[in-house]
Amino acid sequence: MTQVEQLHPVLLHHIVNSLGWPALRPLQEAAVAPLLAGEDALLLAPTAGGKTEAAAFPLLSKMAFEEWRGTSLLYLCPLKALLNNLLPRLERYTGWLGRRAALWHGDVTGPRRRRILADRPDLLLTTPESLEAMLVSVNVDHATFFSGVRAVVVDEVHAFAGDDRGWHLLAVLERLTHLLGQPLQRVGLSATVGNTDELLRWLQGSSAGHRPGRVVAPEVPAAAAGFAGGAAGAGSAGGAASAGGQPAGGAGGATGTGGGGGAARVTSAAGSGGAGGGPVAEVELDYVGSLENAATVIASLHAGEKRLVFCESRQHVEELGALLRDKGITTFLSHASLSLDERRRSEAAFAEARDCVIVSTSTLELGVDVGDLDRVIQIDAPATVAAFLQRIGRAGRRTGGRRNCLFLTLDHPALLRAAGLLHLWGQGWVEPVRPPPEPRHIIAQQILALCLQQHRVGDQVWPQWWGGLAPFTREGGEAILRHLLDQGFLERDGGMLFIGPEAELRFGRRHFMAMTAVFTAAPQFTVLAGRTELGRVDPALLTERTHGPRRLLLGGRSWQVTYVDWHRRRCFVEPVDGGGRARWTNYGVTGLSYPVSRAMRAVVLGADPPVRLTRRARDHLAETREWLAGTADPAGTVVTRTGEQVRWWTWAGYRANATLASTLSGIADPKQDHEDHFVRLRSDLTPAQWRAGTADAGQRLCLPEVQEKALAGLKFSAALPKRLAEATLAARLADLPNAAAVLAEPLQFRYA
Repeated sequence: MTQVEQLHPVLLHHIVNSLGWPALRPLQEAAVAPLLAGEDALLLAPTAGGKTEAAAFPLLSKMAFEEWRGTSLLYLCPLKALLNNLLPRLERYTGWLGRRAALWHGDVTGPRRRRILADRPDLLLTTPESLEAMLVSVNVDHATFFSGVRAVVVDEVHAFAGDDRGWHLLAVLERLTHLLGQPLQRVGLSATVGNTDELLRWLQGSSAGHRPGRVVAPEVPAAAAGFAGGAAGAGSAGGAASAGGQPAGGAGGATGTGGGGGAARVTSAAGSGGAGGGPVAEVELDYVGSLENAATVIASLHAGEKRLVFCESRQHVEELGALLRDKGITTFLSHASLSLDERRRSEAAFAEARDCVIVSTSTLELGVDVGDLDRVIQIDAPATVAAFLQRIGRAGRRTGGRRNCLFLTLDHPALLRAAGLLHLWGQGWVEPVRPPPEPRHIIAQQILALCLQQHRVGDQVWPQWWGGLAPFTREGGEAILRHLLDQGFLERDGGMLFIGPEAELRFGRRHFMAMTAVFTAAPQFTVLAGRTELGRVDPALLTERTHGPRRLLLGGRSWQVTYVDWHRRRCFVEPVDGGGRARWTNYGVTGLSYPVSRAMRAVVLGADPPVRLTRRARDHLAETREWLAGTADPAGTVVTRTGEQVRWWTWAGYRANATLASTLSGIADPKQDHEDHFVRLRSDLTPAQWRAGTADAGQRLCLPEVQEKALAGLKFSAALPKRLAEATLAARLADLPNAAAVLAEPLQFRYA
């Protein structure tokens, strides 16, 4: 019997006759045996590689063969929009077997939830936050509702693992496992990771090493090969594509880890020509100088095609959308501050249209289906290679299609950043996904959530709910538990812990809903046109000085503010012709990584990314290299002086430079802002003072200082002793291995 024939016969019948598939894709076929055997797995394939079906078909077959009852399969996603998108497909697949799928997240109505609780679906699509909300809700009998759960699928698992949502996800799964009294089969889906085995062990949580698990990746190429310069075209007669070979990085080059950077070979190259003659990527890098020029280029190219444009800020999305509409281009917008209905209308209209553009932030980076795309365009550059792989994977899905991406950079720093990112991509490199260190605030949140879930928890047995998963252990949580008791977040009586008045005060609004989200959102005002919600804007737009009427830009259109309800954080608007402004404050931005910054240094030293460079890009890249010529050396680092400015050009990234500035406090400028590529030093620094100040620096590295206002961005920091909250942030801001590596490199003084 072949692997495919192991699927349930009814399911197999519909795959052939209802879907019309003559065969399964390699990943889908390879996943059958391990998932039917109950193994944990990480399924890897490029974007649109059929990962959902690779997980669903074997698990639904297992559900039918073993006669699972009640809600037995959970499907977790990082985005509600992705869940909405997946529901029709999974409803169809479960329906073939006489089973049902249902959706549960913050936008699902009360009546629909009550129907789900009364008649449990076989497959529940939800987010980790909504899953925890069900565990702590007084309206959900969680012990009964989840009693039949046997397996969980985590889609876009890399999007969880790299931040605090990953710690939250793991902790909630461990609590669910403890509630069930048996392990859950865990299946992760991902397209872009650089450390697959680590990610699988992370997903397995406390059962890693105790349960069988495997990485399934038959379609994943070994490296990002097969680049094509070709016809992305940016309206330039620019130079030919560079040769396919990898440019030399030189000593301490683009991907040097310095003993801890975590460079890894790519395991999922959405832009590569994969096994079996997959699509070849067309990537082009252009310099346009302004958002207005970018709009002109986009409007003049690719007529009749569907184009997805990624921007790095909501402000750019709004401004570019308005500029394209002014040029008569059918344009839709998508970003997190638009209302849900506005985004849905925009994405649905784009999916049905042909000659049009949708402009988006990273909200459309993951697997939300907006139909077949012809082109992907990137304004400036994303922060990571992994994000680029996700984005380029959105195009070229049709048979015979080619993955493509046109970079339109707005200034010289963005041009250099894009060139460095593409240089890394050309070397077949992608970031490893690693959880942020020392999540003490999540430990505090989980202890409180457990007490909400169980009402009373024994003060000696609470660590058992996480099965020994570090750091949710007695050693990791004892000091935090004492603080929660001392400050009234918890109370204790007869050896039992329960929610205290301080937790009620800080987190108790709306049935403790604030307890289930582990990230802090910036305060925003809701914008209403009549009764229609348009989205949310930064309060600064409503308070800053302005001449004449106050106008906003939202949804790519201008609106004049008619009334502001300060108490309820709402403002009312009416449409006007032009003049609107967009602005949002970004929190938690931590700059570029060590590998990306080092790749940019390699470009300054002469390396070209293996993509087509337009003439404009080549000319401006030459100007950038000339401007930065004295700041980079293949043998090590450089200290320069320009007037009173003394800079140590480390090209080490934001976190390593923050670590170095803190460690070298005696010779570093105390007033500096942390930068990606250099550390500012005292203006009177001499080489002798440098040698004295750095003599033993590699052995006494210091964590960066944490600003008071940064604590406000750490969710649940109020439930931690201040020293532990500061220690958590400092550990996340630091990059000790690469700071040490930079200190060990040779250094040149290039004083004018």
